[in-house]
Amino acid sequence: MRSLTRLFLFLISLALLNSCQKEPAQLVPLGTTHVPVADAGPSRVITLPVTTTTLNGTGSSQNGRIVGYLWSLISGPNVPLIHSPSSPNTNISGLIAGTYYFQFMVIDSLGYTGVDTTSVRVIPGSTTTLSLQPTNNPNEMNFAEWGGTNASSQVIDDDAGSWTWNGLSLTARGAIKFDLSSIPPGSTIISAKLSLYSNPTPVNGDLINANSGPNNSMWIRRLVSNWTGGTTTWAQQPATETSTQVLIPHTSQSFFDLIDIDVKNTVTSMMTNGNYGFMMGLQNEVIYNIRQFASSRHSDATKHPKLVVVYQ
Repeated sequence: MRSLTRLFLFLISLALLNSCQKEPAQLVPLGTTHVPVADAGPSRVITLPVTTTTLNGTGSSQNGRIVGYLWSLISGPNVPLIHSPSSPNTNISGLIAGTYYFQFMVIDSLGYTGVDTTSVRVIPGSTTTLSLQPTNNPNEMNFAEWGGTNASSQVIDDDAGSWTWNGLSLTARGAIKFDLSSIPPGSTIISAKLSLYSNPTPVNGDLINANSGPNNSMWIRRLVSNWTGGTTTWAQQPATETSTQVLIPHTSQSFFDLIDIDVKNTVTSMMTNGNYGFMMGLQNEVIYNIRQFASSRHSDATKHPKLVVVYQ
């Protein structure tokens, strides 16, 4: 019995000895893991009107393979669109002038993460100024109704008014279209300023004052469909949209020029949705209120309607 016990113990000892001589398992020792390395790529500089760029990131890990990526915005002048945030390479669009910082994160197979940052600087490009103050602009007229009949015409003034003439009510809305065809498609409108000058020789209202009435506040809106100067009637006048309208308050001054009205949003919408011009009208078309501005047919060319657009 003792011999069998000794043999059994000998066999166990031999087995333990053999197991100790085997190569140890390839495990990552505790405390020796490495954070993966993320590379967000070099900084970029683009010039407007370019508003897009591409970010190219890479990652590596000593723990295993990279299994995930994530692009995110740290800061910038606006929030651009990151088209493929979970890919190593992504397009960025909707950039404006300023400096952006983006973070790139990589995730390895053990769940460890590494991050890096990169920047995109967007600089303004050269700008072009377009100054328009035409004489005898064919795309300019008053849409008017007098006593229920069409009274539209091309005369020396553009009006926003409601009055009477020979006892019949007269309502007028001036329309002006400037030629913006020289602005290349895709351009960014930096600024747009419209100037309207009081008609020094009024032909409507009380025939003395360019501005009359207790409430001659008015609006300037974008026209949304085509029209033809001199032939389109009151009943055919195109519709307007209000999202980019400019509201002009009442004035008690007999002659008051509107200089450099900010119409950037209106002109930007024209470049996107079609240029059919501006229309002006009273906010409340109640009789004996009027604003009269010199048209492009007035003898004083310095008082013709003027539009100055800066774009890039």
